[in-house]
Amino acid sequence: MKLQKFTEQCFAFTGAVTIGYCVKEGKGLLIDTGLDDSAMKKVKRILVEEGLPLDYCVITHAHADHFGGAHYLKSKHDIPLFALKLEKAIIENSVLEPIYLFNGAVPINELRNKFLEGQAVEVDGELFTGENTIGPFTFDVIDLPGHSHSQAGLLIDDILYAADSYFGSETLKKHVIPFIVDADQTLESLEKLLHISCKGAIPGHGRFEENFTGTVKENIELHEERMKSLLAVVNTSPNGKTIDHIMREYLDLHTITVSNVGQWLLFRTSVTAYLTSLERKKLLSFFIQNNELIIKPC
Repeated sequence: MKLQKFTEQCFAFTGAVTIGYCVKEGKGLLIDTGLDDSAMKKVKRILVEEGLPLDYCVITHAHADHFGGAHYLKSKHDIPLFALKLEKAIIENSVLEPIYLFNGAVPINELRNKFLEGQAVEVDGELFTGENTIGPFTFDVIDLPGHSHSQAGLLIDDILYAADSYFGSETLKKHVIPFIVDADQTLESLEKLLHISCKGAIPGHGRFEENFTGTVKENIELHEERMKSLLAVVNTSPNGKTIDHIMREYLDLHTITVSNVGQWLLFRTSVTAYLTSLERKKLLSFFIQNNELIIKPC
């Protein structure tokens, strides 16, 4: 983990997950908290070494790798937390993530881990789209849903903390099929990023770039290709296939080997998001046949 400086006010702790940091008038604002207590201990140690303050924390979205350290931050250092309304509800009731991954049922024990269920913590205040003020910090909260249901990007001192609205090139290659909950919103958020004027941006997973439009376009092209290849899988059977059949063929197509239930469910969520987008475009349909959910081309 390294502390990277962008402007006199804006920094980020870079590593597996970006943790933003801003300082103004002797106050410090953290943007996300990493996966767990260990991440926050490292952040706190670096801040102490650099003589930098920590007074507030904003969480961009309710995925464990972005809020998992929040409980430690609040319980050990009494740092107030802020998030958008829907993300706040999940952070405070973090079992909701494994619940929705498990079709709404009580999740199996294998899903009750720190990667899918961050430690629940009470959020002190709600963020709103548009201009927000916390202490001496005034910043724009930008709606960037798609990766999560109500993800926020923060534009502060002309630096965009983009959360997981887009991924760095290396992360795209690593994950092959990025996690999303809504393909259309994902693409709309990516298009929105292309029209945000700022000095530079940093995603939740990736490096800071002054000119980030190329990386954003790479994300757009990948999602469009993933939907195209998924539709091709569906189109091979005019009478339709089960979603499990589609999942197997689609993962095989992209040479993905799944090692655990949680990983499979994450991929299934993304595949379902793509299928939903294709259904909206009337390129495929869902129906029940012989007590099975079937997806067939239109």
